[in-house]
Amino acid sequence: MYRRKFFKSLSAGSIGLLLPPMIKAAEPLAPLLRDDVPATNIAEARAIPRTRDSMPGKYPGKVIKTVRPGCVVDGKPDSDTVYDMLKSSMLRLTGVANLKDAWRQFVDTSDIIGLKVNPIAGKMLATSHALTQAVVRQLEEAGISRANMVIWDRREMQLAETGYTSENYPGIKITGTECEDANGGYYTPEGKLYGEERIDKDHYFYADVDGQYDAETIPFMINGGKYSYFSKICTRQVTKIINLPVLKNAGASVTLCMKNLAYGTLTNTGRLHEKLWHETSAYACAFPPLRDKAVLNIVDGLIGCFDGGPSANPQFICEYNTLLVGTDPVAVDCIGYGIVLAKRIEEGKQKEERPGSTRFMELAQELKLGVADRSKIELLEI
Repeated sequence: MYRRKFFKSLSAGSIGLLLPPMIKAAEPLAPLLRDDVPATNIAEARAIPRTRDSMPGKYPGKVIKTVRPGCVVDGKPDSDTVYDMLKSSMLRLTGVANLKDAWRQFVDTSDIIGLKVNPIAGKMLATSHALTQAVVRQLEEAGISRANMVIWDRREMQLAETGYTSENYPGIKITGTECEDANGGYYTPEGKLYGEERIDKDHYFYADVDGQYDAETIPFMINGGKYSYFSKICTRQVTKIINLPVLKNAGASVTLCMKNLAYGTLTNTGRLHEKLWHETSAYACAFPPLRDKAVLNIVDGLIGCFDGGPSANPQFICEYNTLLVGTDPVAVDCIGYGIVLAKRIEEGKQKEERPGSTRFMELAQELKLGVADRSKIELLEI
């Protein structure tokens, strides 16, 4: 009941609520340059051969920024306008004249396509349905069946509470890693977390930091210890991932493409924020379940925030009226960071860029996941 009340209040925009442990663990700390980074297994990821679909994808260093003032009407993105913005972005990214041809550069009728949304901030600041529905509609127009689509995130409960349901998306599988039964319980009659059946222990991110959680928090972490396991959603269920993060800040940094993939896919993440926030955001994306499957990133900047992220604080929510599209998650994050930084400076949240804020992008560039050097990014604006 406490969890249900919490998420209902968060979705309604309540900000005076005492946060439970799993949400506290999810709040990123202020990004800092560190010289005491714990050991990880990133060398294992580096050693795995890349594929033709590996990050940064077909268009490294290329980002499409589409801005449409007035696309949000009475606090809600207009579906037809968003569809048109996405269409323009896809055609400009690929350079083709036909929308079907644009989408078929990334997915095929044989693919199982995971739409990785972000519902963590509740209804106020989740990936908008206008954008998700536009993606679904354009995929269908490209010949992709709804039976081959999966809308997913880490916590299945948050998907339902932000409107990602079978009623709103008939024919599409809606799923998460952390889940509960019809009675709101997290454990099977045998005392095992339901979520344990949804993680793949053959695919993991190791870090020399021990996760220790109480009984209230563990259902939202699945396991403790020094291993974070990837969800079976990305290791076994989907063959391609379309990443749909929200344009949000995380302290003086941002939580966009890489953060949405990394922290939305792994278990046992509470331990990773203090010393490994930047490393996890980059390193997790270097492992095959994400590196080789995330073929397209579409940042929902229709409504975003410039402070208080990744949660939703009404006073910091704004209408960016923007979509960012690209195959290169690092380049897209770099452009998104610039947008949020400019807004934070405009609103007086900071006077200048803070050292260390883009560390995860720099790490990702070192891993050849994309382009973090702004001078080498091709930004095309619509």
